[in-house]
Amino acid sequence: MKTQSKKGRLAIAVKIGVSRQVVIPKSIHDQLRLTPGDYLEVELEDDHLILTPKALVEKRLAEGLEDIQKGRVHGPFRSVPALIRSLHKTTKPKLA
Repeated sequence: MKTQSKKGRLAIAVKIGVSRQVVIPKSIHDQLRLTPGDYLEVELEDDHLILTPKALVEKRLAEGLEDIQKGRVHGPFRSVPALIRSLHKTTKPKLA
C-alpha cells in the first residue's frame, strides 16, 4: 500500500510480522542495492523509525571480528615466505 509522507516523499506501508520482522519493499530494496546479510542501523527519532544501510566495510569488520573470536585466524608470521607457506597449506587444490 503506497502512502504519501509528510515531506512529500513516497512511503510504502508494510506489515510487522509475528516475530517483529518487516519486509522491505522490492523497489526500495533494489534502489538501495541491498543484499541478504547487509546490515541496517535502526534509529528512533521522535515517533519515526529510521533504517539506514551500513557500509560494507562495517559488515566486513564484523565478520573479521567474528573470525578472530572463533579462532579462524593464522599468524603472526616471522617473514613473508612463512606467510606464503601458510597460505599454500590452507588453500584447497583445484579440481581439473
